[in-house]
Amino acid sequence: MPKVKLPRKSTSVDMTAMCDVAFLLLSFFILTTKFKSEDGVAVVTPKSVSTKPAEAKNVVEILMDKDGKVYFSVGDDNISQKQDIIDMIDQGKNLGLSAKEKAAFAKAGSYVGVPFSMLKSYLQLTPEQVKTYKAPGIPIDTANNELSMWMNAATRAFSGKTMTLLVKGDNSAKYPTFKGVIDAFKKNEIFKFSMVTDPEGVPEGTALAAKRAAGKKEE
Repeated sequence: MPKVKLPRKSTSVDMTAMCDVAFLLLSFFILTTKFKSEDGVAVVTPKSVSTKPAEAKNVVEILMDKDGKVYFSVGDDNISQKQDIIDMIDQGKNLGLSAKEKAAFAKAGSYVGVPFSMLKSYLQLTPEQVKTYKAPGIPIDTANNELSMWMNAATRAFSGKTMTLLVKGDNSAKYPTFKGVIDAFKKNEIFKFSMVTDPEGVPEGTALAAKRAAGKKEE
């Protein structure tokens, strides 16, 4: 009895579907990835040993540069709070800000480092002009601590939410600058904040170590 010959079939695999899936996943990650915006103020933070990263939700950040100038900013995810803050500042100081000037404060990456008397003209600057603008800083002296009003507006804007207050100071910043910032906090009964530093010697197995390792993999 003759043997039955089985027909030979091709061993090739159609990769079209897999390529489609891989392309869709790549497109998804590209479109959903959020890149951190560059800091508008150059600050060299002091080094420290920490075990956990700073919160990145509902952020209000106070920056102090090496010249003792103070800046105020709100996280880009809190557009509605930004709008509330600038509305309260405008009404409280009778600045007469236009809708366009208020929008300049609420846009991504914005920050303020000028006294109220210069705020209107500052918000009229183009993004290119802001990059080269030499801001004098927000007044924080005893007689005129304007940062306290910014903090008052921020506290009210984040009412009902947990505000993450971060203080990022240059390693060369002087104590009087830091004291002026703390005085603004005390005036608004704010006693809890986090210092932003450059971590070194991060203990293995901590949340901060895991975050730094993840950041290196993304790079």
